[in-house]
Amino acid sequence: MESLRRKIASAGDLGGVVRSMKALAASSIGQYERAVQSLDDYYRTVELGLAVCLREGRQAGFMPERKSAVGMTGAVVFGSDQGLVGGFNDVLVEFALRTIKSLPGTKKKIWAVGERVQSLLTDDGLDNIVVLSVPTSVHGITPLVGQVLVEIEAAHERGHIDEVYVFHNHPKSGSIYEPVGKQLLPLDRSWERKLTELRWPTKSVPQIIGRTTAALQDLIREYLFVLLFQACAESLASENASRLSAMQRAEKNIEDILEDLNGKFHRIRQESIDEELFDLISGYEALSKHVSRTSVSPKETDVDH
Repeated sequence: MESLRRKIASAGDLGGVVRSMKALAASSIGQYERAVQSLDDYYRTVELGLAVCLREGRQAGFMPERKSAVGMTGAVVFGSDQGLVGGFNDVLVEFALRTIKSLPGTKKKIWAVGERVQSLLTDDGLDNIVVLSVPTSVHGITPLVGQVLVEIEAAHERGHIDEVYVFHNHPKSGSIYEPVGKQLLPLDRSWERKLTELRWPTKSVPQIIGRTTAALQDLIREYLFVLLFQACAESLASENASRLSAMQRAEKNIEDILEDLNGKFHRIRQESIDEELFDLISGYEALSKHVSRTSVSPKETDVDH
């Protein structure tokens, strides 16, 4: 019974930790989803600005369509640094590797957000990997995205990469998520054509203040920033959704274990009480027989004494 008491107390403490983690994951999902939604209007504004610049006859110029002699492909993979997320990293890495290996060229450069993703990619034979820390809040996303953009631009200027892809888990309804990927760069003719077809929302004629080329380059950086920010925020929302689902399963398991332990405890306690009652009854019966014999034959008792 003492051992069962300790197990019940430990399971109760663990249940309290799980409930706290559930609450934290649920609140984190909300803040990351709000961060993604808050970017929608800004993303639309950046697209409209790019459309105006591109209609001026200027090319994006950030990434050329002609490939360099190196022909290296870059990929940004947003994963998780913490546990209790189920198959979050495994599903993503499997999807990313399947896509990366199907691309032409043998040289790959990976920016892995999270040590667990980096470990899985290394196990599959990829070695040119830069490991970045996973943000712990919405405020940590901006510095991370800025660092990724700086490294991508520097690698492109040195002629090390031609194409860049981004992979992350995208949240769906409830605690469900799915791995997705998109080509981040180059910004090719089809991308330019798609943007130039956007209609200005008002009848006013838009004008660019200053040099069109400078405005275009700034808008391109903002465009890439928004895409990476959305990918990171969606990945973090999916991670917390996966953790919430794992905590719900853990809470159900703990409840089942507690029910089983409490059942065993009450059964053993009842058996102990029954044994004590049987001992009392047996003692009472034995004492009653002894008293009965002594009261029937007192002379015998005196002789015995």
